[in-house]
Amino acid sequence: MMALSILIDWFPYLFSGIVLTLGLVASALIIGVGIGLPMALGQVYGSLAVRSAISLYVWFFRGLPVLVLLFLFYFGIFPALKLDLPAFYVGAVVLGLWGAAYQSQVFRGAIQSISEGQMTAARSLGMSRFQAIRSIILPQAMRIALPGWSNQYPEILTESSICYAIGVAELLTRSSQIVSQTYVTMPIYMACAVIFILLSYVGTTGIHLLEKKIAIPGFGPGDS
Repeated sequence: MMALSILIDWFPYLFSGIVLTLGLVASALIIGVGIGLPMALGQVYGSLAVRSAISLYVWFFRGLPVLVLLFLFYFGIFPALKLDLPAFYVGAVVLGLWGAAYQSQVFRGAIQSISEGQMTAARSLGMSRFQAIRSIILPQAMRIALPGWSNQYPEILTESSICYAIGVAELLTRSSQIVSQTYVTMPIYMACAVIFILLSYVGTTGIHLLEKKIAIPGFGPGDS
């Protein structure tokens, strides 16, 4: 009962951590799509130099732990560039750059799954390459990519707790601060875990509903 009373008393403070966590996730997803999709297009349709540069980016960000990337940007790269960014923005950017490396491969696979004949047909109708990609290839590819891309939400959500290390006052940080004030450990961290699970469930459920809404009839798992 005492633990429950503490949770109720501190919930507004904990709720602000939930808001920051969701802000990190939303920002990272937006950055990830904004960078990952152009990189996917570059890997499929770009020159050798473009493809090589993108492959290097993907190799770098997929090869390092998120914690190392956070420290590298927060203590090294951004200060060297004279950028004095708050920890929240550093966390969002790093999670976004990290997510873009994975999302680019999801988008690339979806784009490559579209028959080359569709590009040829679009060009034969007088469309430019850009028009064909925008109007023919991407609408189909984004639908195909959504199930794979949806995995990024829970992954970035769980990785967002690592931003604790640079002082972002997200959910885990707030939970630890409550523990240090109340000396009640397990109930607080259990509540933190339950909240993460609920956030993951609600988010993935919403994305799965979106998948069903925009699915192409007769084209998808289980269709013949």
